[in-house]
Amino acid sequence: MDFKEELANYQQTINQGIEKYLRKQKCKEEVLNQSMEYTLMGGGKRLRPILTLATYKLFKSDIEVAMPYAVAIEMVHNFSLIHDDLPGIDNDDFRHGKPTNHKQFNEATAILAGDGLLNQAYMVISQDLENSNTNDISQKIKILKEFSKAIDKMITGEYLDTELEGKQITQEDLNYIHENKTGALLKISVRMGAILADCSEEQLRKLTNYAEKIGLAFQIKDDILAEEGDETILGKPVGNDRELGKCTFVSQYGIKKAKEILDKITKEAIYELQEFGEKSQFLKELALYIQNRNK
Repeated sequence: MDFKEELANYQQTINQGIEKYLRKQKCKEEVLNQSMEYTLMGGGKRLRPILTLATYKLFKSDIEVAMPYAVAIEMVHNFSLIHDDLPGIDNDDFRHGKPTNHKQFNEATAILAGDGLLNQAYMVISQDLENSNTNDISQKIKILKEFSKAIDKMITGEYLDTELEGKQITQEDLNYIHENKTGALLKISVRMGAILADCSEEQLRKLTNYAEKIGLAFQIKDDILAEEGDETILGKPVGNDRELGKCTFVSQYGIKKAKEILDKITKEAIYELQEFGEKSQFLKELALYIQNRNK
């Protein structure tokens, strides 16, 4: 199976997993549920849940064990997208070529839809904990603690990214923002899959290194696309970061240097997977996909 086919299979599997949690019933909050579904099923890459399942699959084949955690991390990611697009943060009108949540519904509904997705992520994990046997509980509680901490880091990164708009910041500050804003969720996505699969501490260390590097690579590529991407492919305007005065890897280093850093980080990420042999081929190609994507 080639990479694109395997990627599509993962996306389909995850979409099927998410659909089990959609709230379709007739109720007084039906529009709120529609708002949550609008973003959750709005055409994302599913990168974070794919990382959870693909990492788990390095060691075990029964990926349904990891599915609740894959679904939960995607819910959190979509919560962050809804809030990121709001007028008080990035003020974006389009995502994936469609109106953003607050444009499709309204600002109050969008805020609450984001809150709902964040809360539902915890409900999904709580339900899995309730259904687990006693042997798995301590492992899953560890994951829940890391999951909560990763969300806290993401919120920290979002705050600093907004607070420091238009200001001169150091390279250290830039790295700190993006290790939290983007890197934290990508890192926990990999770690959840690895911990659920009972990998060794050394294997977890290497996979964590891989995750940290692709997290940084993802943000650098986002910054490059925000400057020179194709709006018709991206599904959102190009140049917003510059207009808002955001400090990005492009504003800090320039396009050429940012691309060089991206290439270096991607190669380092792939190197961390050497000990896993052929089983890690998909994760290696996923790192290259992050580097070379056009949206």
